[in-house]
Amino acid sequence: METAIVVVIGADKPGIVAGISSKLAERNVNIIDITQTVLRGIFTMIMVVDLDTGNVGIGKLREELQAKGKELGVEVLVYHGEVFKFMERV
Repeated sequence: METAIVVVIGADKPGIVAGISSKLAERNVNIIDITQTVLRGIFTMIMVVDLDTGNVGIGKLREELQAKGKELGVEVLVYHGEVFKFMERV
């Protein structure tokens, strides 16, 4: 399974989860795991998503999610899942 890690950070406000997850759904990208919290007004969310189910590559997905994040006023980072596997080996 090819996975990606999606990290979202910004000031808390309604619609962030809906906006990001809707963009993933448009591309048929399945959310495998998700956690989110608000710390002193700062929204944070980390998702593990399955790229195999989607109809988009990681580069295009990163571009689309960052554009959506800009609309929502949050920062969106997208990493390939393999990056974290290799980081653990170091």
